[in-house]
Amino acid sequence: MSAVIKSIEKGSPCDGRRIVPGDRLVKINGHRIRDVLDYKYYSAEACLLLEMHTVEQAIRLVRIRKREEEDLGLEFTSYLMDAPKACANRCIFCFVDQLPSGLRKTLYFKDDDVRLSFLQGNYVTLTNLSEAEIQRIIQMRISPLNISVHSTDPALRSFMLGIRRIGAGLDALRRFQDAGIRMNCQIVCCPGINDDAHLERTMEDLAGMYPSVMSVSVVPVGLTKHREGCHPLEPFNPENALETVRQVERFARLCLVRLGTRFVYPADEFYVKAGLPIPPEEFYEDYPQLENGVGLLRLLKTEFDEALPVIAQASDRPFSVATGMAAQKWIEGLLEDTKRKFPQINADVYGITNEFFGDTVDVAGLITGGDLIAQLRGKKLGTRLLIARNMLRHGETVFLDDTTIEDVEKALGVTVRIVEQDGADLARALCGN
Repeated sequence: MSAVIKSIEKGSPCDGRRIVPGDRLVKINGHRIRDVLDYKYYSAEACLLLEMHTVEQAIRLVRIRKREEEDLGLEFTSYLMDAPKACANRCIFCFVDQLPSGLRKTLYFKDDDVRLSFLQGNYVTLTNLSEAEIQRIIQMRISPLNISVHSTDPALRSFMLGIRRIGAGLDALRRFQDAGIRMNCQIVCCPGINDDAHLERTMEDLAGMYPSVMSVSVVPVGLTKHREGCHPLEPFNPENALETVRQVERFARLCLVRLGTRFVYPADEFYVKAGLPIPPEEFYEDYPQLENGVGLLRLLKTEFDEALPVIAQASDRPFSVATGMAAQKWIEGLLEDTKRKFPQINADVYGITNEFFGDTVDVAGLITGGDLIAQLRGKKLGTRLLIARNMLRHGETVFLDDTTIEDVEKALGVTVRIVEQDGADLARALCGN
């Protein structure tokens, strides 16, 4: 009942067809529209018959002719046209369970929604799918999907997900393989839990599902200081981070021979933690796991190196950069590259210790406005402060702790320049453009 239309894109196939905000889309070519997946699947054809329920509760039929796959141009009041599906798991490493109290309510909602996996790249466990949902994915051939696997040992996976059904979700994984559904998988690696021999087995099992499973990322568990009541876990240290990188790279070399692709990739965090250089660009092939923090730093450097030579001038006004502790040296290196071309550049890079979540959390994307203010107050900031876009809530200027950009600017007396997740924009920002 939630496929209510919010707006109609001007010039789209539905523009000028007597469809107005408040109307509800009920069927397309006789198929009931339950959510966004139904909408995208059934609206792909060129000739459509839409059944609308108007604001006055009248039924209106609208015929549409368009190009195949062309979007109808309808925006709905709810993106999913349905409520997001909550996660019933109790994962031993769940980041939501490690959040402090007092944050906005939406941050505490745990989704495990396969629709968001397909549409936005979220990772799902497959344990919260009904049989009807599995069949719909297969019928509609919805892919690629992003799957959190963690372990292919049924008992260990159930333990890590905090569920009683041994091996839940693994059967769906195999059914999707049989149906030719394409998948990217991730392994959240926890020292002493699913590393070493367990990690080897999981990588081997997933490689056996290639090419349906297209790629696998291995990412280190993220632990905050707010773990009361959670299963005891240890963060990675430089030694076991190095061992894990070597193990994953060794398996990737085997896959390159066997499959023609490295297939499995360690997250950038492992290299930073181990004190290793980030691999060259060819290591990441076509960057299949970029959204999972795999190759992000390498791509940033590649884009930066391509953009810097074409920048003609740079400002000599002093400025500053704030980033997570993990990326501080990386950003300092890019700044030195910039200074070699433009010696007049005057800047300081500040690594922000995450007091809000705990100092084991060292990525820029989880820095709060409160930590920025507390640690930069009184520092030499210059005329502008550069921060990464991923510190902010998507599409907004609000940090995780609800501090705003305006709050930071007022408290620190400096203009904040938001840098996009793009090496070219970083190069422009460092040059004052």
